[in-house]
Amino acid sequence: MNLLLLHEDEIDGQGEARLTGRRLEHAREVLRVQAGQSLRVGVLGGLMGTAEVVSQSAEALVLKVNVTQPPPPRAGVSLVLAVPRPKALKRVIPAVASLGVDRVVLVNAARVEKSYFDSKVLAQEFLEGLVELGLEQACDTVRPTLEIRERLKPFVEDELASWAPAGSVRLIPHPHASTPLKPVPASTHVVLAIGPDGGWVPYEVELFSKNGFAPVSLGPRVLRGEVAVPAVLGAVRAGT
Repeated sequence: MNLLLLHEDEIDGQGEARLTGRRLEHAREVLRVQAGQSLRVGVLGGLMGTAEVVSQSAEALVLKVNVTQPPPPRAGVSLVLAVPRPKALKRVIPAVASLGVDRVVLVNAARVEKSYFDSKVLAQEFLEGLVELGLEQACDTVRPTLEIRERLKPFVEDELASWAPAGSVRLIPHPHASTPLKPVPASTHVVLAIGPDGGWVPYEVELFSKNGFAPVSLGPRVLRGEVAVPAVLGAVRAGT
């Protein structure tokens, strides 16, 4: 981790935070912290800065926190993502958090195994833990909004109009599209609909197209979700 992520309620009235568990283990075994050392920290949903190590033991790490810097700018991207395999989702969620995605809606699709919705990976607490891993890697503090929808058609037809920002560009990457994916100016919010490993079925492509999504292509290869997500995000914001 490149940043120790703190929760606001962990910081007391004197500006000190007491950390245990995974963060303590990382600080001791990876960072090998010593009293007086300065560490990069951020408050979840808030500012970033540094913290001085007041003390550390096998039980806790005590930090004096000083945060004054804003987090990095957002990517201006929202993502409608067909639920990938649970193992893949464990990689995708930290990646989208690292890349500054604003909102992620995990949706059902024809090629999504129904058993995926019973996986513990989709539990809110587990997803939030994956998000925090991504934020720590990217030195960010702002979580994407995470939502789950088990019915694709009602979500696309009834929710997207109010869900996507006005003036946003809506794109559905699809290997059979003829229009290549091009960068979108950073000032324009982008909503991406990325399908499962086998891609969206024709009915789903038509559903998105009827609701303002333009099919675009990354090339002839059909990519797995964990590969497609960072590839598409990189391509849509390339050079911006």
